[in-house]
Amino acid sequence: MDNKYNKNVFGEQIEVCSKETMTGYLRNGSCVTLDDDVGSHTVCAKVTNEFLEYSRNKGNDLVTPRPELDFPGLKEGDKWCLCASRWLEALNDNVAPPILIKSTNILALEIIDIDLLKKHAIDLF
Repeated sequence: MDNKYNKNVFGEQIEVCSKETMTGYLRNGSCVTLDDDVGSHTVCAKVTNEFLEYSRNKGNDLVTPRPELDFPGLKEGDKWCLCASRWLEALNDNVAPPILIKSTNILALEIIDIDLLKKHAIDLF
């Protein structure tokens, strides 16, 4: 797989986002992606109830389990690879969940400024 798909925003090997709720465009636990990922599922977020309700109101129900898609449904505190544009939209509406920046794909930088990501990262020390 080409390096641009599996590096984080710092150009390092991307860290796992979640294997408890098997996330990612490739459903491999990380926010690696491919060219056909039109949603750019590249931002690893720790979802909040506020964001989950916001997303449902925008037409993307991330709470309801979908067994046919092997999707258990998300609850507050779960980690999930979000579409970069949805995370930015939520940020602009003051409901963006915190992120794990070391698990966020470098391709998110095509949509979101690194300083915004750093400001909302919970894994920088």
